[in-house]
Amino acid sequence: MNSQNLEAAQSGGRTFTLHFFDGSSRDVPVVDVEEPYPDGRLIVSRTDPDGIITHVNQSFVDMSGYSEAELLGTPHHILRHPDMPPAAFKGLWDAIKAGNRWQGYVKNLRKDGRFYWVYATVIPNLRRGKLIGYTSVRRKPSRLRIEECEALYPTLF
Repeated sequence: MNSQNLEAAQSGGRTFTLHFFDGSSRDVPVVDVEEPYPDGRLIVSRTDPDGIITHVNQSFVDMSGYSEAELLGTPHHILRHPDMPPAAFKGLWDAIKAGNRWQGYVKNLRKDGRFYWVYATVIPNLRRGKLIGYTSVRRKPSRLRIEECEALYPTLF
């Protein structure tokens, strides 16, 4: 158990092993404490076509708890919370790989094990008709929609 997981366990958190679509997995600390989304801020990131982070703004760094250096070159699924059903991410990837925009509510996992909700919009980035990656813009979500997702998402596993 690494120091981050030990801290989560000592603070009443849980440790999960997340398995990702690319075959990788990692142990993550999860503390059931929400980090409030700050008013008036947008979280922005860009990835390559495989979901590897190539750009983050300061709001992304602040909300995720990771440094910019830790994020760049890392798969975007580093933020995946174990409460998010795989079906939600399948829908996202199906839409954006088909060249469509995707919007939805996502529960993200911070480096310290806390979570935060976002309303995300993800669009494909094309250059001369060729896919070069994706841009994701996240905004403060509606509390009512979060409550709906908290009821729905456990039924999708």
